[in-house]
Amino acid sequence: MMSVLYNDYFWLFVGFFGQFVFFLRFILQWWASEKEKKIVIPKGFWYLSIAGTIVILIYSIHIHDIVFITAQILSLGIYFRNLSFK
Repeated sequence: MMSVLYNDYFWLFVGFFGQFVFFLRFILQWWASEKEKKIVIPKGFWYLSIAGTIVILIYSIHIHDIVFITAQILSLGIYFRNLSFK
């Protein structure tokens, strides 16, 4: 019983951690824009996007959610492409 509960909490942590990493990209973008006094998207924005998406993808695979799996895989392609422009 205890191991099942621990496992559930672990995966909830993984999911929330992925969302948190993904959220950090907005903080980074806001901070960079305030610093430059114009709207900018720093390279780190795309690295955080990729990192957060990979963690959310792992979580999505664990919970067998095809909708989130598909969305995360497609998003990764866009983030890597955008990173190549920087």
